[in-house]
Amino acid sequence: MIPQFALQLIFGMALTWCLAPRKHITSGFFRIQNLVTLGLSVLSLLTLTQLQSFSELSALHLWMLRGTILLLAGTSFVGSVLWTLERRIGGTRCAFLILGVAAVAVVSIVTTHSAANSSERIHQVGTALSAGWLVGGTTSAMLLGHWYLTASGMPLDPLIRMNQWFAVAAAVRSLFAVWSGAVAHWGGLDAVAISWVVLRWFGLLGPIAIAYLVVQILKYRNTQSATGVLYAATIGVFMGEMAASLLASSEAFSLWP
Repeated sequence: MIPQFALQLIFGMALTWCLAPRKHITSGFFRIQNLVTLGLSVLSLLTLTQLQSFSELSALHLWMLRGTILLLAGTSFVGSVLWTLERRIGGTRCAFLILGVAAVAVVSIVTTHSAANSSERIHQVGTALSAGWLVGGTTSAMLLGHWYLTASGMPLDPLIRMNQWFAVAAAVRSLFAVWSGAVAHWGGLDAVAISWVVLRWFGLLGPIAIAYLVVQILKYRNTQSATGVLYAATIGVFMGEMAASLLASSEAFSLWP
């Protein structure tokens, strides 16, 4: 669970960088972001044996996955150096490379189990990537709000744009959550499972409401308050995704027949 979550987080963060108005954000922010993805890459590599499908991976698949993660770590390190040297074009290229490699790694993991049909495979991939976009988008938006403490002269447009994309990510993730609920077998849900369902939707609807609040707060140029609200969104998203994982593994809540 940890390695897949780390790779999804890397994917979501990189996607947020690529969508953000980078010319209005100082290079130091991206340098730190690359160091974060470097640490997450190392974490996923060290915990690779914790994958639920680890025993089903062939030797070739395992080595390819390790090589992909090492490429992520190496690109993140090079990216951090390039942003430090103000090589913004090179740093941007590294961001897009991290995005593509992380997407390949996530898809490789979630499709290890042979899907019964193409619909199930689309559901698996879409759920994993949308979850990564949501957690990564929330985390990057929150960290960018923090960055305004040291780069107070930056315009507010980057934070507003990141917040808008974070709301879009929550909406896309909600669509896949509805799909999961539509094909699920809702049999024998106890009080604990019901609380997971409530927490799951709190982690989707709460952030959408928070995104609206952040836009209203930024009208007063209060980035510190906006960052505090985004902290709450980040916690809510992480709790919601944890609840989703628990539901997916619950015997009382089977996603597919």
